[in-house]
Amino acid sequence: MNELIEPTQHGKTKFLFFSGKGGVGKSTMSCATAVWLAKRGYKTIIVTTDPAPNLSDIFGQEIGHKIAPINDIENLSAIEINPDIASNEYRERMIAPLRAILDETNLHVMKEQLNSPCVEEVAAFDKFIEFMNNPVYDAVVFDTAPTGHTVRLLELPSGWCTELDKGGSTCIGPSASLQGAKQKYETAIAALQDSDKTSFVFVLRPENSSILETKRSSAELSKLGIVTSFFIVNGVLPEAAITDRFFKKKWNEEQTIVKRIEDEFEGKKLFYPLRDSEISGLPFLESVGQTLYENMKEPTVVSEESATDLSNGDDYEASSTFERGQDLLPFFAPVNGTRYLFFTGKGGVGKSTVACATSV
Repeated sequence: MNELIEPTQHGKTKFLFFSGKGGVGKSTMSCATAVWLAKRGYKTIIVTTDPAPNLSDIFGQEIGHKIAPINDIENLSAIEINPDIASNEYRERMIAPLRAILDETNLHVMKEQLNSPCVEEVAAFDKFIEFMNNPVYDAVVFDTAPTGHTVRLLELPSGWCTELDKGGSTCIGPSASLQGAKQKYETAIAALQDSDKTSFVFVLRPENSSILETKRSSAELSKLGIVTSFFIVNGVLPEAAITDRFFKKKWNEEQTIVKRIEDEFEGKKLFYPLRDSEISGLPFLESVGQTLYENMKEPTVVSEESATDLSNGDDYEASSTFERGQDLLPFFAPVNGTRYLFFTGKGGVGKSTVACATSV
C-alpha cells in the first residue's frame, strides 16, 4: 500500500492527487497524507486547486497563494492557488517578452485575447505544472476541486496539444506563440499517466450519490489514460456507535453501501471511521495518517454518552424561525416577473438536496 504514496526512487518526485465529490473529506485526507509523508522525512508540499480552499482552516494558519511552511512540522509546505492571481501572473508572463517588439496597438490586441474566459483554466494548469516540474520536493500532494472541475483541468493539456498541432488561433491567442508550452503539457500528461510517478486517489462517503460520481469520474480519467490507484471511504459509522434504532438503521444502510464499494470498485480500498469531533490541527491529522497507512487503531469514535437517545422513534420535526409556510413566501413568490433562487454553501452540506426539495 505505502508504495502508492511514498517516493520509491531517490530524486524522483511522487505526485499524489486526491479527488472526489464535494464534502467527502478530500482536503482532510490529502492534508493527513502530506503530514504523514513529511513526518517520514520526505520534503512535501500540498497544493490546492480548489477555488474555495480550506487548507488554512485545517492547519490553523494563513497560507494563501504563496508557498508557506507549515508551523511545527519539518519538511511540509502548502499553497492555495488563487485563480485570479494565477490568471494575472499568466497574462504578464505571456505579454512581458512582447513589450519590446510590439507597438501599443498590437499589445492591446494581445491583452484583449488574453481576457478570454478560458485563460483562468489555462493559468490554473500552468501553475499546476510548476509543481510537476519542480525537483525540489520528494512528494507533491494535490488537494483538488470537486471531481467535475478536476477532470476538466486534467483534460485541458490533451485538448491544447491537439489545437497547437493544428496551428491557427486558439482562445488564448495564436498557436504559434504557445508552441513553447507544448512540451510542458506533453510532459505533464506523461507524468499523470505514469503510475510509478503519480497516484490518483478518490475519496468518497458511504453514500449512493458519492459512489455514482466516483464511478463516473474514474471512468472519465481512464479515457485520459489515468488509473485510479486506490479509494478512501471516509466517515464509516463504527459498529460501536449502534446505541438505538436510528443508528442501527443507518449502520445497516451503510454496510450495504460498503459491500457495493467492495464489489464494484477494483483496487485497494481504505475505510476511515466517522469521528465524534472535527478533524483539524496537526495531532488530528497525524492520527488520520497513522490510521490509514500504519493500521493504527483510532480512539473510540462515538461514545454512548455522546450519542442521542432516539430509541422512541425515528420521526423528527424540522425546527424553524419562520411561521409555517407564510413567512417564507416573500422569498419564493415571483413579484412582477421571474423569481431567481440561489442555493449555496460549502461542499457536501446538502445544497442540491435542499434546492431540489424547494423546486418540488
